[in-house]
Amino acid sequence: MDHLIHRLNNSRNVLITTHASPDGDAIGSLLAMNLALQGKHKQITLYNESPIPAVYRFLPRVRSVINHLISAMPFDTAVVLDCGDLTRVGEAADIIYQIPEIINIDHHITNTRFGTCQMIDVQACACTEILYRLFERMHVPFTRDLATCIYTGILTDTGSFRFSNTNRTTFQICENMVASGVDPFQVAQHVYGTYSLGRIKLLNLALDSIEISENGKVSLMALTRAMLNETGTQPEDTDGMINYARRIQDVKIAVLIQEQTNGSNRSPGQRRPYNVSLRSDGSVDVAAIAAVFGGGGHQSAAGFSIESTLTEIKDQILQITESL
Repeated sequence: MDHLIHRLNNSRNVLITTHASPDGDAIGSLLAMNLALQGKHKQITLYNESPIPAVYRFLPRVRSVINHLISAMPFDTAVVLDCGDLTRVGEAADIIYQIPEIINIDHHITNTRFGTCQMIDVQACACTEILYRLFERMHVPFTRDLATCIYTGILTDTGSFRFSNTNRTTFQICENMVASGVDPFQVAQHVYGTYSLGRIKLLNLALDSIEISENGKVSLMALTRAMLNETGTQPEDTDGMINYARRIQDVKIAVLIQEQTNGSNRSPGQRRPYNVSLRSDGSVDVAAIAAVFGGGGHQSAAGFSIESTLTEIKDQILQITESL
């Protein structure tokens, strides 16, 4: 950790980024690192390929995040957060590879150990937990804004403290963040309290798409570009929808197959780019399944990207999981 702190302290022009289609932990980590480095005489740029989901736009400094990266110049350091592989940042990965110092901070068991410096803890409940310990060592004061980012990351990555990655440390950190000024009710209201009408209509279509495998152990949900167009929604509006498929009785694995919106228009039946999210009840290692397709993640939550047809993806996943 001290080696990483030394590299951070010696950085001058820093790019902070996280994975595309960011969740609460990714965004919380991105903004928390920015706040921690403020006032340390650095030029800081925040980048994410995707729009920030509406439910996280209450977080401090969120409007500072840019969605386009043109060049690796003039950055001397990149801090990549919550990414098992640098390709998870999206199209800017090739640019980031050119930055001399790449600091990799993550908690995914499938992390590829990319970068020039790594801080990886697969036991951490969230990337924001790792940052909490890092900031303690750096003697960063936990302001209300910083605490809110960390609390939000932990809250969302533990499924509101319902997932198996929740432990004593989780609650200790959150207690400290509340003591630093976090209002749990207000955070919950933003993250879980309000949905647009378009999102509700999209959820209806998503629920109608659910298929159950013959053995009843796998549920598959599909979201297409046509569904987003029909409901006037964006990819970020799909956040959390896979949990409905995961909560079906007797289901061990839930699968969300989501068509990427940046693919070119193609006729029905042609291969298209998809993001596939996997969630398990804890009894199945979905990171191992994702690895078959070049992806990764955690035992209970993983994913991968693929260019294929919707039918082929479903068939491939069902073949792998038919022995459950």
